[in-house]
Amino acid sequence: MQNDNQTYHVPVLLKESVDGLAVGEGGVFVDVTFGGGGHSREIFSRMDAKGKLFSFDQDADAEKNAEVTREDGIRLAGDDRWTFVRSNFRYLKNWMRYYGVDGVDGILADLGVSSHHFDDESRGFSFRFDAPLDMRMNKRGGKTAADIVNEYDESRLADIIYLYGELKQSRKIAASILRARAEKPILTTRDLLAATQRCFPREREKKDVTRLFQALRIEVNHEMDALKEMLLAAGEVLRPGGRLVVITYHSLEDRMVKNVMKTGNVEGKREQDFFGRVTTPYATVSGKPIVPTEEEQANNPRSRSAKLRIAEKR
Repeated sequence: MQNDNQTYHVPVLLKESVDGLAVGEGGVFVDVTFGGGGHSREIFSRMDAKGKLFSFDQDADAEKNAEVTREDGIRLAGDDRWTFVRSNFRYLKNWMRYYGVDGVDGILADLGVSSHHFDDESRGFSFRFDAPLDMRMNKRGGKTAADIVNEYDESRLADIIYLYGELKQSRKIAASILRARAEKPILTTRDLLAATQRCFPREREKKDVTRLFQALRIEVNHEMDALKEMLLAAGEVLRPGGRLVVITYHSLEDRMVKNVMKTGNVEGKREQDFFGRVTTPYATVSGKPIVPTEEEQANNPRSRSAKLRIAEKR
């Protein structure tokens, strides 16, 4: 498999999201989801000689994309204005402290899973291939999806399938998994499909299986916990006037991002000052979420569920 940025994905809402960062002179910016490097390169192209960009990704494959030279000559690797941080973005605050950064001017997060992960047959992210049931973004450690489907009890399995996959038949799916694993361990994507195939109506089968795999992926990578920590850390490291720009792809993460931007907390609890005014560390810039144009959705199917939200630190 190739390792250039084309094996990842075409960046979603590229112009709109980087426009939202309002890249200015001498600014410090963070792309917490480097992936194929598309958003980072666009940010970098707008920076001046005094600017600084940090790009986060916990996947070892991602760093190789910094070696790619764009058509306009932009290449991140080797430029001292760019730093790659091989880490989960939940540690944003710790890494900024490590690098001596006392405030940043913009943070961008593209929360979607890259095409690279779905197309890599060895990772187990997609049911299109018969592969080990892994799904770890960081292959250096942690439970795999196989560990989860073989070790979690029925109630816990049903809960994550319902919460992260939003599947109403979650208890039926969990029961089917337990029956199948009683006969033999569920170790591959094909094993999982065989164990659950009777749980999905034919007319919704592809969509529901996608949601099941989404639920397991979120649990494996602790995505919602990591997102919560990153969003709260962003409020601490952003300077007044700094921008938080986030692209979401499903309702769970979008709700959390919207709540933080409107109220400063993930629960969406509105706090008021003495005069009854809602207090929040952010002012929303985008109003309603920005969605891809019909043209972008036609050319890039991955963008169809994307929503872009932009807020400015008060």
